[in-house]
Amino acid sequence: MDFYDYPEYVHKVMKFMSDGWLAKIDFLEENGYLWANHEGTYVGSGGFGWTTELPQDGFDPNHVRAMDMWGFVESQETVGVSPDMFEEFIFQYQVPVMDRFGLNCYGCCEPLDGRWHVLKNAPRLRRLSISAWADQEFMAEALGDKYVFSRKPSPTPLSFPKVNHDEVRADVRKTLEITRPHNCRVEFIMKDNHTLGNNPQNAIDWCRIAKEEIDKIWG
Repeated sequence: MDFYDYPEYVHKVMKFMSDGWLAKIDFLEENGYLWANHEGTYVGSGGFGWTTELPQDGFDPNHVRAMDMWGFVESQETVGVSPDMFEEFIFQYQVPVMDRFGLNCYGCCEPLDGRWHVLKNAPRLRRLSISAWADQEFMAEALGDKYVFSRKPSPTPLSFPKVNHDEVRADVRKTLEITRPHNCRVEFIMKDNHTLGNNPQNAIDWCRIAKEEIDKIWG
């Protein structure tokens, strides 16, 4: 409601927070508190940081810069906000923060298809979260082989005492069949598992099924 009723104050708050993050990055850089995350480090809302595009020239492992690292921003809290409002009140304040990093991840649970025309202008964007609510067909065509299609399947099937193998298999296969024609760079991130139905075997079964389907579709 404040976006409509008090837009000038929302802009002030967002500018305050964006400036605060930039100042924090400066502080961390200047005091040597950053560490490289371009290898087997968890980055973004899920995934490993392995890449040959980082670090940047002049890298000093004893004094890591933000430009040597993966950055991460999201806006799942504004999932009910229009793309125009997202661009005006959120994205423009995220861009300066993203611009400090060598590569960037975007998104968590929010579907990004309705905002892609805005997000594609983000600096050095490489990894997009494709949540359970995303339009996979749209995102597969949009991302192609230029970005990481970071698929986040729903964790709900794993929350029951016994996982439905057919449901899991169909869900994984759907993603693979959608992304294969576009040569997408796909990763699966099963996360937010607050319960496994008191059956840890569910996680093991999910991984096995996902690997089987990847072998069938991608070879």
